[in-house]
Amino acid sequence: MTTIPSRLAQMTRISSSRAEVRLRVIDLYRAWVRAVRALPTELASYPTLTERSFDKAPEICTIYALNVTPAHLRYSIRQKFEQNRHVTDQRAIEVLLLKGQQELQETLNCWKQPDHMYGILLQNNQRPHRTFLQKFYEGRDEDAVLPAASGVV
Repeated sequence: MTTIPSRLAQMTRISSSRAEVRLRVIDLYRAWVRAVRALPTELASYPTLTERSFDKAPEICTIYALNVTPAHLRYSIRQKFEQNRHVTDQRAIEVLLLKGQQELQETLNCWKQPDHMYGILLQNNQRPHRTFLQKFYEGRDEDAVLPAASGVV
């Protein structure tokens, strides 16, 4: 697959209303989901789908040869969007949209390694809830220091 830097590139936009921001978030989510299509070999289990529906966008699982199902990848993408559901500041949402579009462009243009996909996209960053005393006994405050996004924890 040839890398085309301008592929999926978009001009930076500032939305005028919350409704427009909401539509842009939904469009970005749909773009991610479209990039994680079911494998053509799965057509047998979905007789209503056609071969033509798979040639529009590359598939992340195929490009990176990930050892996960497309359903798990879609679930991980959904979780990433749900983590930021509480954000209400329009400027913060614009920044998150910019970063999400950048991640999508880097992913589909093969500018990442499979380890990036496993570490950043598929890894759950939720830490188990611990009380103050549990953190005190461990001798450090992990909430203040997050590990680098190397994919290996």
